[in-house]
Amino acid sequence: MPQGILPFQYEIEDKGIGVTGLAGLPLYLDLGKAAKINNLITRYLGHLGPSQGWSVTQQIFAIVLLNLSGGDCVDDLNRLNEDPGFCKILRRAEVYRFGRRKRRALEKRWRKKQLRSVPSPSSTHRFLALFHDSAEEPKRTENTAFIPAQNTMLQGLVNINSAVVAFGHRHQPDEEIATLDMDATLVETSKKEALFCYKNFRSYQPFNTWWAEMGMVLHSEFRDGNVPAGFEQLRMLKESLANLPSGVKKVYLRSDSAGYQWDLLKYCATGESERFGKIEFAVSCKVSKEFRKAVAEITEDQWQPLYRTIDGRKIKTDQEFAEVCFVSVGQGFKKDRPDYRYIATRELMPQLEIPGMEIEPAELPFPVMEFSKGKYKVFGIVTNRLIAAEDLIWWLRQRCGKSEEVHAVMKDDLAGGQLPSRLFGANAAWWQIMILAHNLNAIMKRLVLGKEQWEPKRMKAIRYHIINLPGRVISHSNKLLLRITGEGNQERMLLARKRILVLAQGPPL
Repeated sequence: MPQGILPFQYEIEDKGIGVTGLAGLPLYLDLGKAAKINNLITRYLGHLGPSQGWSVTQQIFAIVLLNLSGGDCVDDLNRLNEDPGFCKILRRAEVYRFGRRKRRALEKRWRKKQLRSVPSPSSTHRFLALFHDSAEEPKRTENTAFIPAQNTMLQGLVNINSAVVAFGHRHQPDEEIATLDMDATLVETSKKEALFCYKNFRSYQPFNTWWAEMGMVLHSEFRDGNVPAGFEQLRMLKESLANLPSGVKKVYLRSDSAGYQWDLLKYCATGESERFGKIEFAVSCKVSKEFRKAVAEITEDQWQPLYRTIDGRKIKTDQEFAEVCFVSVGQGFKKDRPDYRYIATRELMPQLEIPGMEIEPAELPFPVMEFSKGKYKVFGIVTNRLIAAEDLIWWLRQRCGKSEEVHAVMKDDLAGGQLPSRLFGANAAWWQIMILAHNLNAIMKRLVLGKEQWEPKRMKAIRYHIINLPGRVISHSNKLLLRITGEGNQERMLLARKRILVLAQGPPL
């Protein structure tokens, strides 16, 4: 009986013991070994010990591999376990360089039978629950912005990520600048334990610090949805600065209007950081009543057209900019207060003038002001940088290019968008392990696959060309052979492994 319209049939591959659809995923096992992630897990989380036959390293790496391979929930671990070829490599990698006695002891301790190669969903749920602090739970309320304290386990995950970032930087020692983009992102969820955000849906709102030059997440803190984006942002900056490797000499800061806080700006402008001194910044300022008044006093001849440079050519945009003479009331009038520079941009909105379709400014998601030529969308910038205003505007807007794109990567490309538990701490651990997977992939693209070609690629392209390759794993003379089709694929894999080997051999700590 035909199975369908076209002339082919589906059958079970009963001899497919070594078949894999993830022939490129072992590269990440190689890279994890080069970055000594196993040692880092043992150092910071080794006190947890095995759980249900699975070590902490196996649990964390399983979730990392789940993220990289395209899974987005704990149940997708079963999908990984159904790939016999990859599981064969994974089992061999776990006991690499172990003596015979230790291998047998681990096999006897961890599993009675070799039924699974990755932890089961139920085992993973129990593992993630270890990161939850029930004592902090009563403090989470709808009407109070509160961040539960990180227990030693969650702090261990943060430390592991910091060490992985340092590993990536160690192999790019000439990168002495860190431009930090700080922003929060909403992760919508239907879990009743989640709190409502400012957009009036249940969510969590992690706060992230993106290191632009390295293309990595330097720091991330998991938060409830009702916690404002700028809540304790100065503390976030200080923790991010502490995570920067020793080779970094200069720091810049970019933020949206959530960072328009006097304690944060003063810390940067007055050089209160003992290590980095003055931190140059550009932050979107709030278009307050006082700021609107200052902008309204700008004469038409002071507004300058904003140009965009494309392929060496300057192209005029629909926007204009001007320096603003403005001192906020909240800034104070003390003699030792820092001097900030304000810049305004405006863009004519002719669609607001269509007869019969007038829109009140209060109904728009952006500030609008009326000038002699019509109604304009207006934004403000506060900075302590002295570069040309036009260059400063485009420099700040680069934040929207990558640091906001990475939020989509976290939630859509990786598994950050589907949180596994009703427990806050379990979700926080899931988020931190996702960050670890993201940064491992960033190192893979930049240092292994090739920065120019692969760094701009999203996970969809990485999986299509690198990870989800068909192959067959064969045991021969006590060695594992991974056979893949395509001469180009083989050359790419061999070159990647050679580069990973170089990373593993230096430079020293």
